[in-house]
Amino acid sequence: MTAEASGTAERNAAADGTEPREPARSELLTQWLLGLVNSRNYAKLAELRRPTISQNAHIEAGWFDPGRRQVFEQVAFLFAVYHRGAVEPSRGYGSLGSAARRIGTSLGRGPEDAGASRLMDRMVASRRPPLRHLQHTITRLRSCDVQPPSWSRLADDLARWTDRQARIRYHWAVDFHAPPPRTTARNNRTTMTKDTLT
Repeated sequence: MTAEASGTAERNAAADGTEPREPARSELLTQWLLGLVNSRNYAKLAELRRPTISQNAHIEAGWFDPGRRQVFEQVAFLFAVYHRGAVEPSRGYGSLGSAARRIGTSLGRGPEDAGASRLMDRMVASRRPPLRHLQHTITRLRSCDVQPPSWSRLADDLARWTDRQARIRYHWAVDFHAPPPRTTARNNRTTMTKDTLT
């Protein structure tokens, strides 16, 4: 950032009475990863898909938070797995539990899909971040053509995996097993009216 840009940011902050906020490190990682897809940097994305070889791309992913280097490298790997051959990047949304709820077919998704249930059971039973099961989950999300979890939230969750107060595994399980949204009588009536008109 140039001195001029820095001064502008400080003046803008003073004008509205707030301090300028730097994005969270996990959000910076997500922005960098999204930029790789936007710029069609397929070589770097291919490097990230090789989890056992420390390539330059893995090292770059760890720069965003040296204290959580391993987690950031794992999230970069999962991002690259999901975006293999992708033209448009996906920021994702929700926790991994809510993303796993989207896995399945027209016969059933989430808890109603036996494969998704087994994956979730294995992940929440793991004492360490379950990279292998996470990779399977991301691959299933990609094959089902549904949105992934929020990449920045995934990085934060994995960094706090062993924190008993954060209870990440519990929250993922709750998100996965949450009841489907209820439809109201008004919504049903509107749907029926539209269906009869078309």
